[in-house]
Amino acid sequence: MGRRRDLRSIRNNTFIVSNSPTSNSSRRTSSHPVLKIYVVMPAFNASRTIAKVFARIPRDVIIKISGFIVIDDGSNDNTMREIKRLKRRYHIMLARHKKNQGYGSAQKSGFRLALKHNADVVVLLHSDGQYPPEMLGKMVEPLLSGKADIVGGSRWSYGRMLGRGMPVHKYIGNFLLTGIMNLAFRKRLSCYHSGYKAYSKKALESIDFSRFSDKFDFDSEMLVASFKHNLKIIEIPIPTHYGDEVSYLKPMEYGLGILRIIGKYIRGYY
Repeated sequence: MGRRRDLRSIRNNTFIVSNSPTSNSSRRTSSHPVLKIYVVMPAFNASRTIAKVFARIPRDVIIKISGFIVIDDGSNDNTMREIKRLKRRYHIMLARHKKNQGYGSAQKSGFRLALKHNADVVVLLHSDGQYPPEMLGKMVEPLLSGKADIVGGSRWSYGRMLGRGMPVHKYIGNFLLTGIMNLAFRKRLSCYHSGYKAYSKKALESIDFSRFSDKFDFDSEMLVASFKHNLKIIEIPIPTHYGDEVSYLKPMEYGLGILRIIGKYIRGYY
């Protein structure tokens, strides 16, 4: 019943969906695996970066992807124009929030669409280039082989974060929050705060993500809920990259959100 309500929200003008033409060169061919892989890309004012992200995805990975679901989360720049241009080359489904609803809300829209199209594997990839699209193949491997239900890209496992541009306050905040969360959940993850994630169909169908935050702490809620469902998590080392992209994350608000998640976990919310 809950899933039906989710799909109805797609039709009730929450956002507008547009499919790419059938002539896209990146559509699947006979060389593709049977499993359907979709890439969900939230985009807010990403007109300067999104084309570069697509260009960095290895060709041998692109031909294995069933489709890209790009969610324009109420951008007020030329993001829509850039996505429409990219649709000529890639199999893109475009979903548009009329108003900015938040990073978590964009993911929810993308995940619902992916499940509606019978996705077996769904990868979350940022459109600002902060996470390496070159690693897409590595991110999906544990899911395709059945070794994991969720894969997280971990900058901590890779190392050298400060040398690659991570601001000191984010480094310290990540370290402290990850330590607190590992103590609270009795886990040993190296990173709870990565926005590079890959999910199996089992994971997305098991977790009722519609109840979670519309903001940046959505990723952490997905991980915490996975603990309750005994889903297997694997972390993949990924390099850190901080360029001239604009961050909309508010550190203090995010930190308080994480503490609220811990409180909800203790109360049995997940």
